[in-house]
Amino acid sequence: MSAKMMVFSGTSHPELAKEVAGILDIELGQVKIEKFANQEIYVRFLDSVRGADVFLMQSLCGDVNEALMELLIMIDAAKRASAAGICVVIPHFAYARQDKKSAAREPISARLVADLLTVAGANRIITMDLHQGQIQGFFDMPVNHLTALGVLADHFASLNLENPVVVSPDVGRAKVCKKLSDMLDAPLAIMHKGRPEHNVAEITSVIGDVEGKTCIVTDDMIDTAGTITAGAKALMDKGAKEIYLGATHGILSPPARERIRDSVVVDCVVTNTIAIPEDRTCDKLTILSVAPMFAAAIRNVYNNGSVSDLFDPDFEF
Repeated sequence: MSAKMMVFSGTSHPELAKEVAGILDIELGQVKIEKFANQEIYVRFLDSVRGADVFLMQSLCGDVNEALMELLIMIDAAKRASAAGICVVIPHFAYARQDKKSAAREPISARLVADLLTVAGANRIITMDLHQGQIQGFFDMPVNHLTALGVLADHFASLNLENPVVVSPDVGRAKVCKKLSDMLDAPLAIMHKGRPEHNVAEITSVIGDVEGKTCIVTDDMIDTAGTITAGAKALMDKGAKEIYLGATHGILSPPARERIRDSVVVDCVVTNTIAIPEDRTCDKLTILSVAPMFAAAIRNVYNNGSVSDLFDPDFEF
């Protein structure tokens, strides 16, 4: 007999988990998650997971540290309840920006998170658009690294933009942006920025022709929106016709909402890897769903199929 597929959700983004379960045509598993008076987290699976292939969905967003601890406890509970396999589905992987030592006496927090997930008992990771793809190497287990580039490309293609050009916000993002430009059959431009301190960026130059063009600036995440809105203004100063922003993860920490609302951009497009509260949205924000991609990845992993098939332009979700 093959192991039963069971999908459970943590508390950080249950809406996405429900959407994924609906696409898979299954019910979300029942799990009790509570806090004691001293804020310790309690987890108990109300459905038996013995011998099951368990998929635990938890985006590390909102209160990141609480979401991470909750996930670790869920993994431990599933392992002690004799689950056959534990696949952790993390739409947004927190601490991914701390993937290396940039100064003396700094931690490599992304590696620490990987170690915690491993020790807790996870057997596989499914995640999307890590800040650096090399983070996959921090794990001694299979990591299925999905990307929302196809979702963003389909959206921008549907807008029939005039004279589009894909703009990388920095040199390090250029390779990924080149993939998007190929999908849209559009040229590529690159901005060069300096970062004098955390969450502060300065655009120093733009490489490529943007004059009279519709610019699509894409990044893996938008946090405070300072970098990307400053980049949009720099592009307009270079003669761009209009600006669209695109990113996988809409963290949108304050004052991102006000910066996007008051910026020169026409629209800012993100996906629902992160639960975005109403008070962080605005008229210039469009949210696309990546639930079909996660559902397809879960289905293929469960059936021992190929996850790389999901990146085929002709793949039907």
